[in-house]
Amino acid sequence: MKALISPFSVDVTPPKGHPLCGGWITPVQSIVDPLEARGFVFTGHEAPWVFCEFDWVGIRNRAHLALQTALAEAARTTPERVWIHCVHPHDAPFTDVGAQGYLDSVHGPASMDLGFFDLVVSRLSETVKKALAKGQEVDRMAYGKAKVEAVASARRVLGSNGRVKFTRTSFTKDAAAREAPEGLIDPYLRMLSFLQGNQPIVTVHTYATHPMSRYGEGKVSADFTALARRNWEKKQGGFVIYATGCAGNITAGKYNDGTPESKIRLASQLEKAMDESWEKRTEIPLEMPIFRHCPIPFAARREPEFSTEQSWKVLENKKAAPSARGNAAYQLAWLDRVSRPVHTAALDFGKVLWISLPGEPFIEYQLFAQEIAGDRFTIVSGYGDDGPGYIPIDSAFAQGGYEPTVALAAPSEALMKKTLAKLAGR
Repeated sequence: MKALISPFSVDVTPPKGHPLCGGWITPVQSIVDPLEARGFVFTGHEAPWVFCEFDWVGIRNRAHLALQTALAEAARTTPERVWIHCVHPHDAPFTDVGAQGYLDSVHGPASMDLGFFDLVVSRLSETVKKALAKGQEVDRMAYGKAKVEAVASARRVLGSNGRVKFTRTSFTKDAAAREAPEGLIDPYLRMLSFLQGNQPIVTVHTYATHPMSRYGEGKVSADFTALARRNWEKKQGGFVIYATGCAGNITAGKYNDGTPESKIRLASQLEKAMDESWEKRTEIPLEMPIFRHCPIPFAARREPEFSTEQSWKVLENKKAAPSARGNAAYQLAWLDRVSRPVHTAALDFGKVLWISLPGEPFIEYQLFAQEIAGDRFTIVSGYGDDGPGYIPIDSAFAQGGYEPTVALAAPSEALMKKTLAKLAGR
């Protein structure tokens, strides 16, 4: 049976006044560049498979399930075969239907517009249905990687006592933090392309870093990763998607001071790696993939500040900061769904392995996946169902820093690594 690729894209730019980053920063004042949901349907072997990458911060819990269900129906497949991921720029929507319900119940601050979200689901569903009628045959794959210079750096810089000394946010002004060593990263951008003959139909680039040069001023943008993606698509042709890897503890902070010039430079560095990964590509005949699905049963945090009682106390406190009340709503929404396992999945094309992970995983999980995959070319998409929030390695909880304070799942390194081994077929 022939393999078909059906690319699709939908504008998912929020309207003026819409909350950004869950209501924690300035809402939409202007549009610098549009936000998109870009993806494709792969058909021709077993049930169809859908990949969709949003230029949004995150999609959590019931919102993620709603999108999976709608696109599964549109593509005539099952929800676990629909991979919904986010690039994670911060001047963008952060979507959790249950959390907004809790905020509404106490007349609290808005984290999202439910009507806008429903409209996006409807538009995307209709677009996928139309895309299926225009599927393009593919018979080859190409893959390659290239080192990205001076973009990613570890966000968590440890001091001599083994605890976090500096947190390098996406743009960092502190000279000492910027001069600290780069730290543990995955330095490579990876490229996977589906081709008909020599013609690329869909190309996916993936790299692990928080994808923004600056944010928080109400200026909607998909930032430097989208700029690189759009430039490369104009130059190379075909349909291009950018996906973020395991970047929970990775930013551009060492190399970015938040100026407009930094944004252009970061995009240029990514684009150079895109060029090089394409030039060094390996082309192989398309092998129909093995699909692996492994639900992961996260547990909830046990600390008192993550309890239902404490979350309600913060949520109902009208004097608390909007970000604190929003986070309390996220905690309650997670506690509502924690008994429902989170999706993880993989497609194994023989020489190529593609893994889908939830939340904001730390870079160590991406490096572990590559290690256990052996000689297979391995790409990892993070920022799937963002219900659990950050997914640190266990040692991070004792080191302090920002991420463990909002990680909603209990320490789960062994569970994550066991799951990754299953996804790799080990």
